[in-house]
Amino acid sequence: MSQKNETKILALALLLTVGIVGGGAWWFTNGFGAKISNTIVPGSEPANNLSLQDRISFGEKTLTPGAVSAEKKEGVQAIATKSYDKAIANFTDALKLRRNDPEALIFLNNARIGSSKSYTIVASVPFGTDPNVSLEILRGIAQAQNQVNSSGGVKGVPLRVGIANDDDNPEIAKQIASSLVTNSEVLGVVGPNTSDSTLAAGTVYNSGQLVAISPTSTSVKISNFSRYVFRTVPSDFMAARSLANYMVRTLQKKNAVVFFNSQSNYSQSLKSEFVSSVSLEGGQVSSEFDLSKADFSAAKSVEQATKQGAEVLMLAANTETLDKALQVVQINQKRLTLLAGDDVYTAKTLEIGREQAVGMVLAVSWHIDGDRKSDFPQKSRQLWGADVSWRSALSYDATVALIAALKLNPTRSGVQQALASSDFSTTGASGTIRFLASGDRNAPVQLVKIVPGSRSGTNSRSGTGYDFEPVR
Repeated sequence: MSQKNETKILALALLLTVGIVGGGAWWFTNGFGAKISNTIVPGSEPANNLSLQDRISFGEKTLTPGAVSAEKKEGVQAIATKSYDKAIANFTDALKLRRNDPEALIFLNNARIGSSKSYTIVASVPFGTDPNVSLEILRGIAQAQNQVNSSGGVKGVPLRVGIANDDDNPEIAKQIASSLVTNSEVLGVVGPNTSDSTLAAGTVYNSGQLVAISPTSTSVKISNFSRYVFRTVPSDFMAARSLANYMVRTLQKKNAVVFFNSQSNYSQSLKSEFVSSVSLEGGQVSSEFDLSKADFSAAKSVEQATKQGAEVLMLAANTETLDKALQVVQINQKRLTLLAGDDVYTAKTLEIGREQAVGMVLAVSWHIDGDRKSDFPQKSRQLWGADVSWRSALSYDATVALIAALKLNPTRSGVQQALASSDFSTTGASGTIRFLASGDRNAPVQLVKIVPGSRSGTNSRSGTGYDFEPVR
């Protein structure tokens, strides 16, 4: 490819990346979780300087950014004054206006409990920096809470859910963990979202002997990290092994290069595991390109990879470096095979990558069409009026696991012992939920491929004309 053409493609990639439009159906913007980047350096003060008290809510304040309906605002005020009947009416009306608001559904269920006895869990989500991902996670939790409370609760006791905004900041996640540990009513936590925050907060949950189940943290460092830290998402070891196996055995390709972010625990983990897995399969990773470097060049990296005889480009990008990874997709022009991890599993990849991304294979934890026997997709559509993402499914599973543990022994130590038991088993959105001694989920990953939409034009499931579909 000429230098002139490469310059044109890079300019197009940059234009697309910076100027991404936010249209499409609700599923398109929220189903995969189009991410809003507002990175906070670990250890720094939160961007909006919220107090810890302002970061945790059981219904007395809303944490969702943006405009709030009058009905929801009145519901929040009603809970704050313990006017629970009024709050129930307000949140019911708010959900008629916006049925896919999980915070409103959680607060409605909390209002129905009122001052009655309940078992309490808390969701630790990054509302301040990643509101769409937070809503995805909360949809799974809200669905599980709504389901158990509608059917009589946990052996007759309803489930109350709190929400904490940790901004995906490890230091803030630790502060929230400290607050939850000292609240004896809290019997379990769903979250945090990122591996860095889970590892940071996990030290506090471990010392405070409070179970936390992350639905989205995949770093291998979390394995055997703590007896109180579990996860419903498969680790990077599983994802990397599946991608390496597919590359060498199915595609019959032996030489790959990896794009990653050296500043991300998740990205580093996936990259390292992929390099090891490819080597074990008899292949090699000839180069590693750090997307976080200031002088990173997509064009130069792809050119170098081609000269080295690479057949595969593996994108181990995280949220903060997704834009640069998508520049690589544009520059590549479908010349080398594309593989990727689950942070690339977003609607943004379909919209920006488009035809250049067709054929890319990603390792993900769940796809809505992955298990046609599961009734979870249908039930979630009925509840939210749209398809949900893998984060919703794995958050549902984390909540279902806590509910199953509470049924066995509704104490902090009882929950930990139940989840850690070799006999523990329950059924979630993604099948059977069991945990290994390491705290990892005993489950495989799902490979998906980007294909042109099964229906013409923008009427594909994603609204972009392109879709992810399971590799069977």
